[in-house]
Amino acid sequence: MKQNVAQAGAYAKKVLALIEKDDITREDAAWITRETIEGFRQHVNPGFLEYRKATSVEHAAAAVEWSDAGLNAYRDVNGHEFIDCLGGFGIFNVGHRNPHVVKAVAAQLRRQPLHSQDLLDPLRAMLAKTLSLLTPGELEYVFFCNSGTEAIEAALKLARAYDSAKQTIIGATRGFHGKSYGALSASAKGEFRRPFGAMLPNIEHVPFNDLIELRRRMHTLKMVGEEVGAVILEPIQGEGGVNIPDDDYLPGVRALCDEYGALLILDEVQTGMGRTGTMFCCEQYGVAPDIMCLAKAFGGGVIPAGAVIGTKAVFSRLFNNPFLHTTTFGGNPLACAAALATISVLIDEKLPQRAARMGERMLTGMKRAAAGHEGIVVDVRGRGLLMAIEFASNELGFAFGKEMLARGILVAGTLVNALVVRVEPPLTIGEDQADRVCAAMAESLEALDRSRAKKEQVAPAS
Repeated sequence: MKQNVAQAGAYAKKVLALIEKDDITREDAAWITRETIEGFRQHVNPGFLEYRKATSVEHAAAAVEWSDAGLNAYRDVNGHEFIDCLGGFGIFNVGHRNPHVVKAVAAQLRRQPLHSQDLLDPLRAMLAKTLSLLTPGELEYVFFCNSGTEAIEAALKLARAYDSAKQTIIGATRGFHGKSYGALSASAKGEFRRPFGAMLPNIEHVPFNDLIELRRRMHTLKMVGEEVGAVILEPIQGEGGVNIPDDDYLPGVRALCDEYGALLILDEVQTGMGRTGTMFCCEQYGVAPDIMCLAKAFGGGVIPAGAVIGTKAVFSRLFNNPFLHTTTFGGNPLACAAALATISVLIDEKLPQRAARMGERMLTGMKRAAAGHEGIVVDVRGRGLLMAIEFASNELGFAFGKEMLARGILVAGTLVNALVVRVEPPLTIGEDQADRVCAAMAESLEALDRSRAKKEQVAPAS
């Protein structure tokens, strides 16, 4: 496509006019659908059309979202509503367009959207103090960024700056921390790592939920002079399949870190902000890290925002030169306003406690729905409103997602497969909506069983 400034301007104006409309017409919806599909095919990545988490390329029109529909649902361009049980992989803890978060951001937008970069911006200081009061243990200094990946990058750099004699970092298999080089090096999914060649050096991995192997590795590395400076973990692995460790695992990791003089970095990007039934998942295990990473729901589902909270000892390595690690947009006034409002909503509306209660309700209903479908469902598990359904195959997981979408429920697998389908609704999901999700799950599994039975009937004898 040749450069055409006038055409670009006209096209942008047409899109802006649609954004400004309160309601779109049927003709608008058809144009939006057509332009969306063609735009992904020609200018974004056609792979997103060939691989859909909840629908297929033949039904791509069903996947063109246009607006939120209350705190807990989406609306597509044709007006159909879907209960959100994906939650942007954990973004919408306080719901879609939560009015308190939107109000705070709108007020700050009228005052000052971005800061000068040189004068002292007050909201950054005030949000940092709020986090120091909110987080467990001795966490008291904060670096703000824009995403979970950036939070992990900062945490890794802080860990290595803390003790130059201890440069080895240990992560866990099936762990996921992001896709920049540092975050990807700490992650353990080969499919994401292999295409990009060598990762950062001195980052090792041990099996998740295995204290014996972690101790062996830390001891071996010490013996060969490559002592461990930090261990990085998700309290519950999200992208890896909602893998919940034994109750003694995180306390055991904390004890090993103390024994070997290593920092404990907890990636609470997905498990934090009330998702698992407490404000931070580590609280359920009585563990406080040296460094904690937050993002996703930290911005209230309105503004991208991330944070790294650490002890004074960890952050002191940056005190002499605060410009060793910086970001242009991290901690901007809009993001800080969103995060402050999000924290306020979580506390005032007791959403972490609600997540624990609603999680028990949904998990019970989901297990009841899975009963009798053992040929399809391997396991149903969860903590709070971070839940998962494990299937016997990727194909069954994808088919389940399509059945749920047809019933007005949005769920999805992990980034490249559907062996495990996560269920992560907003913490504001209503009881009636939660029950509808469980009923739709039962109907979807019945439909999959009928489909399998028909295929077996027509299959030729071997």
